[in-house]
Amino acid sequence: MTAPTTSALHLAMTVEQCWQRVPGGSASYIVALLAALQQRDDVRTTGLSAWHRTPPLPDHRPSGPVRSLGLPRYPLYRAWNWLSAPRPEWVIRDLDVVHATTWAIPPTRRPLVVTVHDLAFLHEPEHFTPRGVRFFTRGLDRTRDEAAAVIVPSQAAADDCIEAGIDAGRVHVVPHGAPRWTVDATEIADLRARLDLPERFVLWCGTFEPRKNLAGLLQGFALAAQADPDLHLVLVGPPGWGRTDHAVHAGPWASRVHEVGWLGTNDLRVAYAAATAFCFPSTREGFGLPVLEAMSVGTPVVTSRGTSMAEVVADTGVLVAPDDPAEIAAGMLRAVGPEHDALGAAGLSRSQDYTWAHAADQTVAAYRAAAGHR
Repeated sequence: MTAPTTSALHLAMTVEQCWQRVPGGSASYIVALLAALQQRDDVRTTGLSAWHRTPPLPDHRPSGPVRSLGLPRYPLYRAWNWLSAPRPEWVIRDLDVVHATTWAIPPTRRPLVVTVHDLAFLHEPEHFTPRGVRFFTRGLDRTRDEAAAVIVPSQAAADDCIEAGIDAGRVHVVPHGAPRWTVDATEIADLRARLDLPERFVLWCGTFEPRKNLAGLLQGFALAAQADPDLHLVLVGPPGWGRTDHAVHAGPWASRVHEVGWLGTNDLRVAYAAATAFCFPSTREGFGLPVLEAMSVGTPVVTSRGTSMAEVVADTGVLVAPDDPAEIAAGMLRAVGPEHDALGAAGLSRSQDYTWAHAADQTVAAYRAAAGHR
């Protein structure tokens, strides 16, 4: 554990995302960051949640103490946004900082830190429900007015926040950490047998929703499959908002697209390693954690040029235009071709620069900046 250099901050962190039907990358962020913070002596944590009958799934269960604020999720969110109650300091004594890890922002008289994962709803509001856009907009307004510090996972997200009117001096870029996964051949063989996975496949994982660009992915695969008759595409993830059946171009390759649904963290870890390549041509992400997860097991990555994911992979991955199926296809073929091993090794090496311990260091610095600001 780190040696304390100043008095320990008592932190309240929202962990409600862990109970969502589709927890997504935000819940992964909360669980990993919370675990890293709990390894430190200069901060102590208490989670904040709504009232629930049951705990979250094990993969998204936050560690450490969690205090319920006594209301179910949606009444709690409405009360936070429009009644400025209940406040975390009403139920947690000696509280120094409040960290809202999503757009669900508790009202507080303590220094407030907000994590803004992305502002995609400003750029493509059609990719979200109208209710979601209203909620996100309210969260952005409150962040602009109330947050002493704003944490973002990438420079792309920081630029968006500054453009949206958040003072640059309050914005802290804190990239996510990579998992330290290992996978052996026996685990891969077992998963391949249980899920009936093909021998050579491109993997995609995420929530099925419009901004993930599944239509472009499938159109790109339809082109790549003509050039590589043994290549398959495996889609991993739960249904989200706006799910539609994205038809693959008619042809014999349509049978080479496999949906395996949601996978727990352990199986997903093995799926990344079993894949020949990982393709994630999302139109916009705040960070794109699946890209870093794939890199961490040495799987070559194809992702979108000009996005936060390009910041993560730099020159170790294949960057493509997400709106050009021909480029996506060419990227897939490059990642599974002669450059496969070199790309995988380069991505693995780069992934080791991303640690949750470093993210915790930078996050605590943001907490102390917020405390000093107030």
